[in-house]
Amino acid sequence: MIPRSHLLNLVVYTLAMAPILAFGEEASDPWRSLQKIERHIPGPGDHAGNVFLEGEAITLPIGARLEVTGWRVTDDRQCEVARGTIEEGKDAIHIGKLGIGWYRITWLDTENRPAGWTTAAVLARLAAPVPQDSPVCVDSATAWFARNDPEKQQHFAQLAALAGVNWVRDRMRWSDLEPAAGKFVQKTTYDSAATIQAGHGLKILQVHHDTPPWATSGGGGRDQFPGDLRTAYLFSKAMSGRFQGKVLAWEPWNEANIPNFGGHTMDEICSYQKAAYLGIKAGNPHVTACWNVTTGVPTRLQTDGVLENETWPYFDTYNIHTYDWPDAYLRLWGPVREAACGKPIWVTESDRGIPFESGSPTHDLSPENEILKAQFIAQSYASSLHAGANRHFHFILGQYSEKNIQFGLLRDDLSPRPSYVALAAVGRLLAGGRCLGRHPVDGKPDVHVMAFRAQPDGKSHDVLVAWTQRPADWPQRGKCESDWPLPESIRVEACFDYFGRRLAGGVPNRLTSAPLFAVLPAGTCDGMTLQAPARSALRPGSPSPVVLQCLLPKETRRQNQSVRWAGQFDHTVKPGSETEVPLYVYNFSEHEVAGTVFMEKIPAGCQVRPQQWEVRLAPMARQKLPAHFQITGAAQKNSGDPWIKLRGAFGRAGRPVLAFRLTSKSTP
Repeated sequence: MIPRSHLLNLVVYTLAMAPILAFGEEASDPWRSLQKIERHIPGPGDHAGNVFLEGEAITLPIGARLEVTGWRVTDDRQCEVARGTIEEGKDAIHIGKLGIGWYRITWLDTENRPAGWTTAAVLARLAAPVPQDSPVCVDSATAWFARNDPEKQQHFAQLAALAGVNWVRDRMRWSDLEPAAGKFVQKTTYDSAATIQAGHGLKILQVHHDTPPWATSGGGGRDQFPGDLRTAYLFSKAMSGRFQGKVLAWEPWNEANIPNFGGHTMDEICSYQKAAYLGIKAGNPHVTACWNVTTGVPTRLQTDGVLENETWPYFDTYNIHTYDWPDAYLRLWGPVREAACGKPIWVTESDRGIPFESGSPTHDLSPENEILKAQFIAQSYASSLHAGANRHFHFILGQYSEKNIQFGLLRDDLSPRPSYVALAAVGRLLAGGRCLGRHPVDGKPDVHVMAFRAQPDGKSHDVLVAWTQRPADWPQRGKCESDWPLPESIRVEACFDYFGRRLAGGVPNRLTSAPLFAVLPAGTCDGMTLQAPARSALRPGSPSPVVLQCLLPKETRRQNQSVRWAGQFDHTVKPGSETEVPLYVYNFSEHEVAGTVFMEKIPAGCQVRPQQWEVRLAPMARQKLPAHFQITGAAQKNSGDPWIKLRGAFGRAGRPVLAFRLTSKSTP
């Protein structure tokens, strides 16, 4: 039963709901629209994680437990760049100034043997505040990595800002914020993290993927959607209102299409999305309501689910996760671009995991793999933006290992890995970047040249990101070379490597798998042959406050493995027997609604009774629609449309849709 306190808190919701300007002023082109916030050029702060800015003298503390007499500094090429001794009684070393890059500091004992190590980074000073529409973002999970630790949250926010990112992605647990129905905890790690990150000029995307025990009735568990969609609506409404002005975008669930986070069917994902979207907008109509992000290899089934359920009016951005190779993004994301229906695509997790060294207590990668991971960063961002992404978030800022894979750009003490410096190079050199296209090189499919219009170092330029890499797994990567494909007529103002270091010799004669950034006069790329970024057409449509739901038990779901590495599930029923399928209709408006729900499409081999229902609902009420289905073997062999579709007719409240699939348990 929905709590009475929630009913009393219902806000005004207009039935004739107009399209909401979730991106600010430029509603005509949501890809270029913004949520503007106040931001400044970040300063060095207190050098959290041993991160310094170019021109600063580097001073590092000595670990309290170390008994050392000397130190040496090596760079990413493992070349020694500095060395010194430690005076007795001193608790810090003074290295002096170093150039932009990543460094390993090795502590030496009395026998000049290694006795431990740490890392440091030198970043370029940002010349201007990060542009409001910059595509460079990062998953930070600050509220979790620095749980109830405001000082560490400050450090995470500072390190993200220094890297030039626009958005950070954070995490929350519903059960932490609302442990009992309608009873909210007021001071949490999520509140402090949001305040701190917003104070550093970071736009925050928030996500959760749990249901508190009190809300699991009918849903199947804490890792499942709540069975009653009103609880999802009301929590979404409460959170978007509570964090107004700090959290600017919401993903209402994480990876619901895979077993780890629910293993839901597409109709369940779409119905949940609709309720959550309506709640998010009720709490704050100007916040960005994202698709409840899916992961794995995108499939036709997932896209069909979005389209059949007419879900595109219920998200402002279409969010995905990818752990594929960058050269595969364009090919694999065809279903994503279609499902997005012209809305901006946000890639809110991205990496290609590398196993950490066996026996490493800090779960660090080998030196060789650290460099390959750093080179991957620019490859991933540039390829993603060409494949159709509008925002790209690397996974993940802090130390995080899963099984034997290390994902973090920082170590547990926040000291940097080389990939963090590579992220800062992308944040600076592709600041405000808009992908213009890919420049094809005849006869060289493994040469990648991506063109951008951006604001490197605060000034408008065209920027080429170029590298060569054939499709291969980590042991075979980093071995490619090719002639530099840049036309001679193009004037290069400056050239930088993947760490953001200016190349004194100008444009090199050859490309490697280490990406280069060539900065050109603005407008130069207009004369180049470019394969434009992929994008789908914008579909019109407005959300309805009436939502339909199929609520079969989770035990009836079966994973559809027709596509490898894809997360997709189907409802299963016993063939030949009549099955009761729980169907519900909700009213998320402030007025009573009345209308009809009817079967709009029934596939061959499927029998349904009844096929029409009369509905009258008070605000925040739901009604069960009695329905019995019988599936024959012929339905499984049917080569036509397998979707069962219900349509509502509710006058000004719209024509809501529910489309789902029923498969036979006997189907292989």
